Amino acid sequence: MDDDQRLRYSRHLLLNEWSEEAQDRLLQSHALVIGAGGLGAPALMYLASAGVGRITVVDPDVVDVTNLQRQIIHTTPRVGQTKVSSAAEAIAQLNPEVRVQTLACAADEALLNEWVPQADVVLDCTDRFAVRQLINRMARQHARPLVSASAVRFDGQISVFDPRQPEGPCYACLFPPDSPPEETRCAMLGVFAPVVGMMGVMQAGEAIKLLASLEDEGAAAAHASLSGRLLLLDGRTWHWTELRARRNPDCPVCGEITTPGA
Repeated sequence: MDDDQRLRYSRHLLLNEWSEEAQDRLLQSHALVIGAGGLGAPALMYLASAGVGRITVVDPDVVDVTNLQRQIIHTTPRVGQTKVSSAAEAIAQLNPEVRVQTLACAADEALLNEWVPQADVVLDCTDRFAVRQLINRMARQHARPLVSASAVRFDGQISVFDPRQPEGPCYACLFPPDSPPEETRCAMLGVFAPVVGMMGVMQAGEAIKLLASLEDEGAAAAHASLSGRLLLLDGRTWHWTELRARRNPDCPVCGEITTPGA
């Protein structure tokens, strides 16, 4: 790290649990962010501002004026631009040191098989159940931690699914693939912008802690990830509910896997 970087990241370096080694790990890390909408927009900004060295962002859509109520990485002049190019432009203005790879396409199995193994952490910022299941399966197959969140109306939820934790659940343990819920996308039902923003910011926070390996700084107890926990937010009252999430031995994705790669 050079002096300019020490100045840029000084407020993290002042933390007792944060060292130059932790910051160097961030600078060398790669985050795969799938979705540059309500969740991905704030997540991308905080990943970039914290110094994640490489970010790959996947999204097939273009910026629409209706996105601007919550997707804070985009701007009015960039309406009609692809979301990934808009996000890359914003990141370059915020932190030009970050290397951004843009993929203006849907996240299918072939794409995930190529990009998930290259990443150190995966952020699921999508809003379709089938895509979430596919991302979870690929993250589990390639033994990559997955930070997953969702938000609709005034409700949000977030968890981490880390295949490096032998007893940790995967997304399919909590939400079985054969029991899809009724699709509740914000385009049809609306979403309170601060709630989806909070979920995206928390996704970035979980990813940054994983990438910086704060447990290596002697702070494991104080910085436990959300693996094995599901946080639910009611934005009407700002009430949080924490549920313990256990691995399902009959899960079709991870039920027969005892260790990553087994």
